[in-house]
Amino acid sequence: MVARLVIAAPSSGAGKTTVATGLMAAFAGRGLAVSPHKVGPDYIDPGYHALATGRPGRNLDAYMCGTGLVAPLFAQGARGCDLAVVEGVMGLYDGAADQGELASTAQVAKLLKAPVVLVVDASSQSRSVAALVHGFASWDPEVRIGGVILNKVATDRHEHLLREALGESGVPVLGVLRRAPAVATPSRHLGLVPVAERQAQAVEAVAAQAEQVRLGCDLEALLALARSAPELRAEVWSPEGAVRSAAAGSGEGAVGPASAGSGGGALGPAGSGGEAARPSFGAARPRVAVAGGAAFTFSYAEHAELLRAAGAEVVTFDPLRDEALPEGTSGLVIGGGFPEMYGAELSANEPLRAAVAELARSGAPVAAECAGLLYLARSLDGKPMCGVLDADARMSERLTLGYRDAVAISDSPLAANGARMRGHEFHRTVIEPGAGERPAWGLRQPERRVEGFVRGGVHASYVHTHWAGAPAAAVRFVEHCANGPVA
Repeated sequence: MVARLVIAAPSSGAGKTTVATGLMAAFAGRGLAVSPHKVGPDYIDPGYHALATGRPGRNLDAYMCGTGLVAPLFAQGARGCDLAVVEGVMGLYDGAADQGELASTAQVAKLLKAPVVLVVDASSQSRSVAALVHGFASWDPEVRIGGVILNKVATDRHEHLLREALGESGVPVLGVLRRAPAVATPSRHLGLVPVAERQAQAVEAVAAQAEQVRLGCDLEALLALARSAPELRAEVWSPEGAVRSAAAGSGEGAVGPASAGSGGGALGPAGSGGEAARPSFGAARPRVAVAGGAAFTFSYAEHAELLRAAGAEVVTFDPLRDEALPEGTSGLVIGGGFPEMYGAELSANEPLRAAVAELARSGAPVAAECAGLLYLARSLDGKPMCGVLDADARMSERLTLGYRDAVAISDSPLAANGARMRGHEFHRTVIEPGAGERPAWGLRQPERRVEGFVRGGVHASYVHTHWAGAPAAAVRFVEHCANGPVA
């Protein structure tokens, strides 16, 4: 099994992304094949990881995919690599609300049997750092904290005080990073600015992060720590195996993980699907158009892989530039992103808005999440959108954030009535529906409410989902694409 490290912190804002991305780039610069991973539902950090390593950033989400899929998904991403670096989420022990350790960085580290490197923001402390590190290292004996990287250190004197305090902690200092504005990545209302919006600057920032880590960290000691991880026995996940499992007859009542400890219920990891073949549509593979470009950057790599495994031809288009959908489009997937930052440009592309509306009116399958939901609305902040939904959207001061346990309450090309899926909401917009719209989901936590829209072949919702934990959704969607418009 590949050498591996988990990069964690006591809290958000300590510098995990800078350190993790810098480590990935520094080790890749030494000729190692580095596999990048991110704990939780983040879409933006994996884009920087991909720049650093040249490989797709992949998420490990124990809530949306089930704990049983964490190691198989990790093994799939890390195949053929020398080293895997896993960036954590929030604080080391923070996870899904009211769910104990579920979906926390600590839980993922234990599932991967991986040593943890704790990134500590030392900017406002000296001796107290030892108490902090001791507390985190002793909280859960199953979590192995193999070292500390001190971030935002001010001076040589400050470094001396920190090292002296940590000298008797038993946790070695594996790096010291000084305050460095050049490595900073700009943020806005939903986190870092995605790579697709600042490609040249992002390349420069990742190079600066790599140089900072190379100069400030003991790369040999970090690599030795990664190689000390014990053998991890895990079946390698594959989209083909997941599709076979789903096509073998999982039933329509459980699209996602059956429980926190499951590997996806009847839709588990590769190899569990027996002899069932993937769906076959002959020579005429349905063409699924997937929105991309700077306005729609939120997508998991596994989504396109599962669509292909289910028999679709996947074609990407950019709603900011393309004035028509790809020729022969029989289904449309519009993921998340920042349409509010590009509202004027999206609205100005009237030919594409008209094409999307026409496709939706025909009954063709359309799956839209968050930003995709806003794009299908009648308007966004007063600017005309596609008008597929009788609803208007606008920016809001309120942040809606958290995992969701959802049950489909309307049949759609994505899920049958009664199917369960786990997802995540993260937005600062609200949408006001017109009368008569059918909701997509009934949400069961943190409060009970209905959410989203189903109209004809359209399934549109704020809830982001991870289809690796629900491969039946991809199979069902492609089958609807192949069978023609929904009446």
